[in-house]
Amino acid sequence: MSLKSIGSTIWTEITENELSVENVYAWSVLDNCGAVVLFSGTVRDFSDGRPGVTKLSYEAYESVAFDRMNDLANRALTEFEGIGRVAVIHRLGEMSPGDSTVIISVSSAHRDQAYEASRFLIDTLKKSVPIWKKESWQGGSDWALGANSVKDI
Repeated sequence: MSLKSIGSTIWTEITENELSVENVYAWSVLDNCGAVVLFSGTVRDFSDGRPGVTKLSYEAYESVAFDRMNDLANRALTEFEGIGRVAVIHRLGEMSPGDSTVIISVSSAHRDQAYEASRFLIDTLKKSVPIWKKESWQGGSDWALGANSVKDI
């Protein structure tokens, strides 16, 4: 399943397709914004106590995750001054080291607001959006360490 919404100020998406940092960056750039902060979370080849990670698999309660991602994007627009555009995009399914799993992009008039809003978005997404990660490594597989219960935002 893929859920996607692209408007003039917000792009939210949950997809099984490969993520394009270039496309998100190009969409984020606006003439009245002097900053674009783009965060791409990528699969790495290790996790605490789990060397040789070969793949990650993401699952989600998609309808709730999508609604919460939209809520987060709208909050960023209203709580941080001078924001032009916000993108919150997450990939589901199996991914290998180097693959992008999540992209957060914020354009704003000034860099401070873009950095603050970007940090707010990724930190709050990890705490409040029902997306879970399973790790496969040399010797086993299990849900990611440090997983927490999903909290309301």
